[in-house]
Amino acid sequence: MAVISASEFALIDVWLVKGGVRSDDTSEGSRDSHVSLYRCEERATQFLSLAPLKASPHCAEERIVHCLLPQTESMRISMLVSLIRPTGPIIVGISLGFTLSLLSVTWVNESCDSDWMGAADEMLIGQPGSSKGARKPSSISTGTTDNGNVEEDFEPRIVPYNKPAQEGPPKKVFRSKYASTELGIRERLFVSVFTSKATMNTLAVAINRTLSHHLDGRLIFFTGTRNRKLPNGMFVIAHGDERPVPNMYQSVRHLLKHHIAEYDWFYLVQDDTYTQPERLKTLVSHLSMGLQLYMGRPGEFIGGETQGRYCHSGPGFLLSRALLLKLQPFLEQCRTDIISVRPDEWLGRCIIDYVGMNCVEEYEGLNYNYFTMENNMDLPRVGNDGFQNALTVHPVTSAELMYRLHKHFTEIELQRTYEEIEKLQSEIKNVSEVAADGNKSALWPIGITPPFEPKSRFEVLRWDYFTEDNLFSCVDGAPKCQLSGADREDVTDVIKVAVEELNKKYNPFVQLSAPRLVNGYRRLDQTRGMEYTLDLQVQATTESGHQKSIARRVHLVRPLSQVEIIPMPYVTEATRVHVFLPLTSYESHVALHFLDHCSTNLFETGENAVLNFLFTYEPAEAQKVSTNDIFAEVKAKITAIERRYPSVKVSWISIKTEIPGVLRILDIVSRKHPVETLFLLVTADTVLNSEFLNRCRMNTISGWQAFFPIHFQDFDPSVAYPDQVPPSSEDLVREAGHFDRYTFEEACFYNSDYMSSRTRMSGDLQENDELLESLDLYDMFVQYSGLHVFRAVEPALRQAYRNRTCDPRLSEDVFHRCLQSSLESHGSRSQLAMLIFEQEQGNST
Repeated sequence: MAVISASEFALIDVWLVKGGVRSDDTSEGSRDSHVSLYRCEERATQFLSLAPLKASPHCAEERIVHCLLPQTESMRISMLVSLIRPTGPIIVGISLGFTLSLLSVTWVNESCDSDWMGAADEMLIGQPGSSKGARKPSSISTGTTDNGNVEEDFEPRIVPYNKPAQEGPPKKVFRSKYASTELGIRERLFVSVFTSKATMNTLAVAINRTLSHHLDGRLIFFTGTRNRKLPNGMFVIAHGDERPVPNMYQSVRHLLKHHIAEYDWFYLVQDDTYTQPERLKTLVSHLSMGLQLYMGRPGEFIGGETQGRYCHSGPGFLLSRALLLKLQPFLEQCRTDIISVRPDEWLGRCIIDYVGMNCVEEYEGLNYNYFTMENNMDLPRVGNDGFQNALTVHPVTSAELMYRLHKHFTEIELQRTYEEIEKLQSEIKNVSEVAADGNKSALWPIGITPPFEPKSRFEVLRWDYFTEDNLFSCVDGAPKCQLSGADREDVTDVIKVAVEELNKKYNPFVQLSAPRLVNGYRRLDQTRGMEYTLDLQVQATTESGHQKSIARRVHLVRPLSQVEIIPMPYVTEATRVHVFLPLTSYESHVALHFLDHCSTNLFETGENAVLNFLFTYEPAEAQKVSTNDIFAEVKAKITAIERRYPSVKVSWISIKTEIPGVLRILDIVSRKHPVETLFLLVTADTVLNSEFLNRCRMNTISGWQAFFPIHFQDFDPSVAYPDQVPPSSEDLVREAGHFDRYTFEEACFYNSDYMSSRTRMSGDLQENDELLESLDLYDMFVQYSGLHVFRAVEPALRQAYRNRTCDPRLSEDVFHRCLQSSLESHGSRSQLAMLIFEQEQGNST
């Protein structure tokens, strides 16, 4: 075996260094170098082994060097490597550091841009056409174009807005009168009653009285006869055809034309059928508005030619809006193609043939309960469950029987309501026992709103004391007045109910009787009702017959009933207001300031109002009109205003009277104006403005309501602001003034209402000639108009302080109210007391 010399190993070592890897390196590159080295050693070994023993070592060395590198080149490289070897690790480390840094930057950019940043951009910007996400801020924008290239700069492009040319005048935007119209909200139930000329004044009137005021929707009567005189309070539509089938066709056609867009369910019934309104509303409230339903008493067609079942018109039937809309295109074909004598059969065949719906008596557990009335049936003794739970009863032969049925079913519903209330009260009581506070959490009476809790001494509700004969808190301010009218009925009823409840509690052991009221207190709590506290002296009788007089204190509550919305006629703010100012010689100088306010607040703004002066002259003053007119200055200013405002016309009426009663003056004015005129009666101190005029229009309703505002009266500045300058614009505060409840001089009413009130007053006027002087306008409307007199404070109506003089020619009551109003307008009690205190202090010093 040949042996390699040391020089040969040096050459091999040189080759390893040139490859950049030392023999002790364990990296992957070193393993590859070792493989090459082993191959060269193997070839050298093979060469040495194959060579003859005579071969010289030099020859073997040349062959090995030839296998590795040329000898001269290896020498140079070895010298170079010997120089670089000390700094090699440093160079390699720096190179690896730069390389790894570049690689790490590449990895971060790829992960952020492609994955995380892409998701972030998608969240910020959102997909095209999507509403998700927000606009991406420019600070995190990627700055790439659609092709993926980096966009170095971005310049916004301004697109100018060019207003499109209008071909014609701008279209007026139409808005619905009610929000429910825009939202598509419809009423629940519409009731149609088929009547005739013979029964319109009897059965139809009975249905209207027992059904109309219980419904939230509308009630209409259909008939074929055109009557000249119709019952009051009924909406009747006459088709002019007595035949039943054409009458049914015209009625359904009318519903589709005028009411299909406003109601979800339509109830059709004859006038000889009694309908329980509460049960009808309960049934409809549980049915979905989108159903196609034909519900009533099913019946088979005569002859059996038509398959299906129709609803008898006697007990009535329900039609859904969706079914009628589906039937609408085929209604004319039904009229021409279907021949029938009975209107309910004709409508049933039409619905079955063209809509494919049969009459049903039950739908998803909801039953259409009806009862067939027999002759001479005793209502109190009818114990049939079908009768007690009936929705409709048919046939009803008379209006008297209709009212008896209504009373009977109303008592049943009332008893069921009481039972339900007792059940709910017991449940509340049982639940309160396991509450944290125990039975204290259940307030008395159970289920009633708790009493009002005052937050300050001014909010404490006052208890009024009363006996069986007298009331010690009177409306007119008197300390004692006699119980009469509704107050006496109220006290009598409360004592009766108290004794009944005590007997329920102590029966059968003790029977109480002969109650006598010792003390009585009551107060009105607006949150729950009228509360009573009674001390009763009653006669107690035991089962053995022993009697004894005992005293018991009881507490009672008359709760407020369900709050209802009262329908009011529709009024607008476009009505012209006729302002009337009665003027006497005492107020002629104040009228000049009144005209100045009217010029600023009415004439310059173009308010829809007409100003009228009513100059009242005494007989002596009327004789001097041509020479010394007491209203000459006022008339001159009116002329100047008319020249300044050409479109304004101020009229006046001169009235000569010894007693300037407002009713006598209005009698003259009323005859000179149409009945639909809106009157506004004011005083010389009234300051008119648009806000008050609009409220005058809205709060005054012809045939319904008259408006008497309560103005805010300023106090005397010398009392309210002593040694101070009054503020230019005072607020409505307690120190500045008060709402004067003793004045009734401002009033808004229609001429027609005034004339009707004066007509009712004529009978009492014949017995008492002085009634026109003793009554003012407010008392006349309260006693004779029959209207709702709306008395309310008016913050937009304000009067400055003026030392007024009350006319002694007025009636005693009116003169007393004028004096009281004048006295209270000086200042508040605290201000007057402080003024008196300062004066006394000044006198004492």
